[in-house]
Amino acid sequence: MNDLASSGAAVQLSLLEAVSDALGLAVFVCDRNDELIFASKPIQQFYPVEDRFLARGTRLRDFLGAVFDLGVRSGTATERSRRRVNRDEWISARVSLHWRERYEVVERIARQRWINVRKRRLANGLCVVSLTEVSEQKKKEEQMQLDVERMEMTEGILDGLPNPICVKDRSLNYIGVNKAFCDLHGMTPDQILGRSVWDLIEPELAEKFETSDRMVLETGREHSLPEQIVRANGDDCWVVTHKFRVGDAHRGLLVTCMNDVTDIVVGYDEGVVSPEMAKNLAVARYDAFEPAQNCHDPYQALDLHVLAQTAQAPTPQDMAAQQRTTEAAEPIVAGRILVMTPDATVEARLLSVLSKRGHEVCALSSAPEMTAFLDAIREANLSLDLVLIDPALGDLKATLETAAGPPGIVFDPSWAQEALADHVLASFTIRETALGSPIPDEPAAILQTPADWDIVLPVTERPTSDIDVLVAEDNDINQFVFSQILEGLGLSYRIAANGEEAVRFWQQFRPQLIFMDVSMPVMNGFDATRAIRAAEVHLSSRTPIVAVTTQALDIDLEHARAAGMDDHIVKPISPDMIERVRNRYLQDSSDHRQQR
Repeated sequence: MNDLASSGAAVQLSLLEAVSDALGLAVFVCDRNDELIFASKPIQQFYPVEDRFLARGTRLRDFLGAVFDLGVRSGTATERSRRRVNRDEWISARVSLHWRERYEVVERIARQRWINVRKRRLANGLCVVSLTEVSEQKKKEEQMQLDVERMEMTEGILDGLPNPICVKDRSLNYIGVNKAFCDLHGMTPDQILGRSVWDLIEPELAEKFETSDRMVLETGREHSLPEQIVRANGDDCWVVTHKFRVGDAHRGLLVTCMNDVTDIVVGYDEGVVSPEMAKNLAVARYDAFEPAQNCHDPYQALDLHVLAQTAQAPTPQDMAAQQRTTEAAEPIVAGRILVMTPDATVEARLLSVLSKRGHEVCALSSAPEMTAFLDAIREANLSLDLVLIDPALGDLKATLETAAGPPGIVFDPSWAQEALADHVLASFTIRETALGSPIPDEPAAILQTPADWDIVLPVTERPTSDIDVLVAEDNDINQFVFSQILEGLGLSYRIAANGEEAVRFWQQFRPQLIFMDVSMPVMNGFDATRAIRAAEVHLSSRTPIVAVTTQALDIDLEHARAAGMDDHIVKPISPDMIERVRNRYLQDSSDHRQQR
């Protein structure tokens, strides 16, 4: 190329033309006077100028002017221009670029056409320019950029939704989550993506969720389920979970959307909706919501646990306010009541009303059941304060009087709650006056069957406790964890493998504190607590009982309170958690051990 202007120039130009034609290159060459000395035919594929503008000796300015006049000039889009481009200015700018030593740029010459322009000025003054079509590559890049922008916009929309959403691949690993889903678990996307449900929740629920996930991926049928979830911050979240497949059975993805209906379940704030709308939004059956994942981690959020509140000592102002409230409140007299009715609906209503008033209640439906029940409580040396008799079983009142049993009242099923409470209170008042001893005030509980009374044996007072803590836990691993923590805190303890053994150990060792697992074989923790509370009627002391649950669900907490439990903790347990309970209920445990 450096010898192009020598005697062999014609041969070299012919060779250059042959090479450019063979390779399909668009090439033109200018000399130091900015005159064309070579232009290949493919140039007209980009710039369809007349042949005379590509002839040898044509000025570069004339060639560029013809390109400008065609409206396909490099670096502009004439159909989108908002102002008229000055012809002379554009030509001068392009000529100046030809005098750069090296220059390369991708330029658009039409709405959907792009070229790669390479220019090189040689030492002898010759300028070589090559043009290459890059429209397809540029379109792909633009499409990729558009896809990225759309993806970012979609992620922004999903992150703005209040409903948790996640996407899983065929291996059921998380490949997409929105902000609400991350907030639910208290984790970042990086901590969730690439993991499975087995890494986030307990195995029992993980297996249940994976079964439904597989079913949706294999069949393509949508799966819906109302669930109650515990958020990472400890709050309850009521959702209707929908799972559906996107794509075919071989390459489909699983999308899970949790529609948050917490506002409907727990109620709206005043003024948000009208009473008419609230009626239409009411939930018909709360038991339709199945317990689901518990995202609350007591290790990371102990300050949000209910123990953090119950462990705080009341201030003098709180104690004074509580005393004023107690003095102003109407005195409540509680007792043991047996309800005799063959109607299940009436039975459920009376159990609910009376238990909320602080009474221990049991329900039977026939005379033989009542007779067997009265014999059982006499053998256990327990008392029964009142029998409420359905009009359909009215003759049972005479049976009670003949057998010198507890007083009986034939109730009217149409009585309102206040009327029923007044009759019960009047009966207790008459009995107190006759016996000269008050009825003990005990925690409310519902004794579902006479069997709850059978294991309660007469107990006697003991001056001291034989152990500090009784643990009722059936799981071997949890038993080991409890023993390690309690030994580290210097507490004496015994471990019961079921509720029945826990009641027997309580009678034998009289511990100062009980950790009661609510789910155990033989007898669950709720029934064991009711049995202990029934036996404590004859004692002047009351043993604190702390429920141990796998999830902090409202239904479990309600059952715990109804059974007479004082507090609760959530598995997995930690030393800090046990120490908080110890400080709350065993503040003098060290002095007590020294006295023993």
